[in-house]
Amino acid sequence: MGRYQDALEYIFSYVNYEKQARYPYNAVTFDLSRMEQVLEGLGRPHERFRCVHIAGTKGKGSTSAMVESVLRTAGYRTGLYTSPHLHTFRERIRLNGGLMSKAELVGLLERCKPVIEATPGITAFEVMTALAFQYFAEQHVEWAVFEVGLGGRLDATNVVHPAVAGITSLSYDHVELLGHTLSLIAFEKAGIIKPGVPVVSAPQEPEAMAVIQRVCHDTGARLIVVGNEWQWEKRAADLSGQTFSVQGPGGLRLDDLRIRLLGRHQRDNATTAIAMLYELRAQGLAITDDALRAGLANAQWPGRFELLNERPPLVVDSAHNDNSAQKLRAALAAYFPRPPRKQLALIFGASSDKDIVGMLKTFLDSQEETGYPPADKVIVTRSSHPRSADTAQLADLVRGISGSCPISVQPDLESALAEALAWAGPDDLICVTGSIFVVAQARRAWARRHPEAFAPDDWVFQDETAGQPVPD
Repeated sequence: MGRYQDALEYIFSYVNYEKQARYPYNAVTFDLSRMEQVLEGLGRPHERFRCVHIAGTKGKGSTSAMVESVLRTAGYRTGLYTSPHLHTFRERIRLNGGLMSKAELVGLLERCKPVIEATPGITAFEVMTALAFQYFAEQHVEWAVFEVGLGGRLDATNVVHPAVAGITSLSYDHVELLGHTLSLIAFEKAGIIKPGVPVVSAPQEPEAMAVIQRVCHDTGARLIVVGNEWQWEKRAADLSGQTFSVQGPGGLRLDDLRIRLLGRHQRDNATTAIAMLYELRAQGLAITDDALRAGLANAQWPGRFELLNERPPLVVDSAHNDNSAQKLRAALAAYFPRPPRKQLALIFGASSDKDIVGMLKTFLDSQEETGYPPADKVIVTRSSHPRSADTAQLADLVRGISGSCPISVQPDLESALAEALAWAGPDDLICVTGSIFVVAQARRAWARRHPEAFAPDDWVFQDETAGQPVPD
């Protein structure tokens, strides 16, 4: 076993809430004083660069990727911290758009170990976050973008003092931890709001927006809302990307912006990113419109409404709650209308703590608002993640929602894809969804069949999700 594998096992030997479905969510379990302690021991690395902080239920990863891409294109040395990872742990801590090397992670961990081990109760995510802060400081990053892991108020990243904060779309997720109402969820997400720091919010339900507005008022933070001060207009969309225009304060207009990411929700995310970048520009950052255009056009976020094959179309999407499933179904209706598209095979697997019934109803019930027929076939499966829902239970849930839809059970994504491909004609559609872990292993399974479908530097070729030892 190599040193890199040893480093991963060391990090994940600490309490890892990413792999637990139930745990207390409070200021004891998530004690920010631990982060303060470890950062003090490391020499306060989080104060050696400027940063952007982004929370939300859905879209925070895509928005973070777009903000970082523009800052990098504008000539700044950037860091990007996100979670969870799709294929390799090294996705979580990126420098100038690239993965940190395995040797860099090993060396970084060795330098930080004495401080980590002197911090009682530290968790795996806190270790990762401390490593990111230290790495960005050592690499002389000028601007870092931090995606919140869970919630916001108690998240390990919430020790930063950003130049601008963002809150992307809020919906019901982690309800056992964050609360069963949008107000409670919004309160946790709004915990990243700090006095004097401008906040950009994506469009929200009124219940969530009321909380964000109240917290901004109480903290003296200026709130900018996409849909009010900033608005977008769709121009064109195809499977290679979409073009849109944006209107901002003071008559500002940006025409014919292009992003690779697909779906209406990604226009919300892109406009949120643009509004945040203009806040940075107002603070003196040199971000030209050309850099903004190029950075948006080059931003990538794999596994989110991603087309892996054209005939039959194979779409993978990391939707993991009812709201994101509805956005996925709307995107399928927009990009693959029926007719001419014939039938839909849904490959579905989910984490056991998610709203599985809500997601399945989205795909199996007739919905007039999307005009898209329900799935014609469901293949339930699971990833290797410890929180994966049991396939027999998933099949029972499908039967309870739609007694007429053909259902099959496959033990893994390789088998599920093989069955779907045998079933589908060239004009049928296959969609893999339910969790980021299912999507990761679907991409990995497809790369085994068709490595040419991916760019040579795609993360899929660095995959660590199979549970096998990872060589240095």
